[in-house]
Order: sequence, then C-alpha cells, then structure tokens
Amino acid sequence: VVKEGLRKFIAARRPDLLSDGRPPIVLPSPSDRLAKAQRTVAGQVHGRPPSFCTGCPERPIFTAMKLVERELGPHHVSCDIGCHLFSVLPPFNVGNSTMGYGLGGAGAAAFNAVAGKRAIALVGDGGFWHNGLASSVGNAVFNKSDNVLIVVDNGYSAATGGQDVPSSAADNSMRATKNPIEKAVRGVGVKWVRTLTRTYDVAKMRDVLKEALTTAVKGPKIIVAQSECMLNKERRVRPLMRKRLQGGERVVRERFGVDADTCTGDHSCIRLSGCPSLTLAPNPDPLRREPVTKVINSCVGCGLCGEVAHAAVLCPSFYRASIIANPTPWDRTKSKIRGAVIGWLQRRMDGRLTAA
Repeated sequence: VVKEGLRKFIAARRPDLLSDGRPPIVLPSPSDRLAKAQRTVAGQVHGRPPSFCTGCPERPIFTAMKLVERELGPHHVSCDIGCHLFSVLPPFNVGNSTMGYGLGGAGAAAFNAVAGKRAIALVGDGGFWHNGLASSVGNAVFNKSDNVLIVVDNGYSAATGGQDVPSSAADNSMRATKNPIEKAVRGVGVKWVRTLTRTYDVAKMRDVLKEALTTAVKGPKIIVAQSECMLNKERRVRPLMRKRLQGGERVVRERFGVDADTCTGDHSCIRLSGCPSLTLAPNPDPLRREPVTKVINSCVGCGLCGEVAHAAVLCPSFYRASIIANPTPWDRTKSKIRGAVIGWLQRRMDGRLTAA
C-alpha cells in the first residue's frame, strides 16, 4: 500500500525519478554490495543465540542447579517472568513451567507432593515485590509448602530497563530502597532462609541449593541469591573508569583467558556456564584435533569460568590477568621482575628438553 502510494505521488510530480515504474527508494540493493556487507558483518560479529548477558550474575545460579542435578537427579523447576527465564534455553535447559510475573512459587505449589522430590521455584526481585511476596511466599507459608524458592536478587527490575525496586541497594531520593528481601520473607513466617551475597561462588551456591533440597526441615525453603546486574553495573562503572583514565589515575581491569596447552578440549566449561565470551579456537598442538576453548574480548572479568572449573573439577586451564592502565613505578618494577623470573624458568626448561 505504501509503495503504491509513493509510486503514484512521484509519477504525478516527478516522473523522471521513476525506474521501471518504481521509486528509487524501494529498489533492492545491488547483490554485490549486499554480499560484501554480509561478509563484513560475518567476520566482525560473534554468533550468539538468545541467552543471558555476558557476566550476568544469574548464570551461575543455573550452573549450580546443573551440578546439583548431576548428584540428585532432575527436579521440577517452576520459572517466572524475567531475565532468568533464559534458563529454559541451551545450554541449561532448566524450566518446566512458567505462569506469570511473580508466580514462580505459586506455580510450584501443585508439585508439593510429600513422597516426591521438592520442586524448585524461581522469582526475580522485581517479580517478588510485584506479586511474589503474597502469591508465592505467603501462599507457601499458609499451605505449609515443602518446596524451594530461589529469589534472584540482582538489585533492579533488570529486564524492563534497570528500574529500582524496594530491595535495591542504590540511594534513591524519591523512593524507599534498601529493604532486605530476607526480612520480608521472615516477616510472613518463613523459617529456613539463606542469603548468598555473591552468586558467582558456584560451589557455595551448589552446596546451599543441595542443602535446601535435602534438609529434614519442613516448610518453604528460600534462597536469596544476590549479585548486581552486570549490565547496570557496567553502565555505572564504565563512566567512572573512563574519567579516572582521562585523569591519569591507576585503573585495574580483570580479564580471564585459557591456556591452550592445558585445555583438554572437553568444553564442559562452555556447557556449564553458557558464557557468550567463551568460544572455540583451533588447537595449537598439531597432534590434537579437538578445538580448544578461547575467551574473546567481550569478557567482563566476572570470574564465572574459573569458578565453574573449580566447582565442577574441570581442567585447570583458566587464568586471570590484571590489565593495569597508568601503572605506577612499582607496577612497572614488579612486571620486570616477573618477566625476568618467567624468562629464566623458560630457558631452564628449554635447556632440559634440549639435553634430553
């Protein structure tokens, strides 16, 4: 309809602009230009399926759930609306039902079977304050539910743009923030509550979830998993870092990498973390055909990859590097000393290999 209207308008006023009866603005791009653009984009944009953001603090929660599943078997998982709903997609594939915003715990109520396994419910901090405190937590207390509810507390209503919620840690002159979720759930009668202030500690997250699923204590079990939304954190921190860099101040950034010589090529680290910054690279060893894991430049230094390798007892191929901008004289001295020691050790090893 729009195209036909444009054609009639131009035909009436500027017929010289028409080509084959069509306005030039709706002509398709030349195939060679389109093909060139596609090749350029394919070489620069890293392929990425729908998933959590790089460094998202919710990802380690589901990594811990997969590790618990390996020990205790699968449980019914009642999901909720929010960023955490990405758990239903690969590589986690965690989630059996979703009802509505704040209804994760209510959706698990039907699976409160005495003889069966405890169900796991999820709710974000936004959904918790919107509807979950009454419909999920209050309902669980009233009906003496024996299920487990994980409250994903990233400090914001993150999926809708990062708005503050009552439990946000930020100061807000127009709102009352800093109202702890743990106090709220204890206020309606929950007895078993655990608050984890760093979700990236996969081993601790796994152990607390396993305890909640196996404890002899009856009644609802609630885990408050806290870590700031990485997207909002980056928005807050990056301008401050940029200002410090421009002012000549010392700035340290952490990044992670993989030692290609140590990597076994199993790629369990990718399957368990799902981090978009982990990808594959050709193996530098000519005797091994399996590709190795590689950390690309989108890494934000959250440390999940190393935590996963430790908690799941994977190969020790991950390393952490501190990138120092505007280094001090002492930083430069330490770098020279380390380089000298490493060089001496490498020459010593090369000498032994030559002698052998």
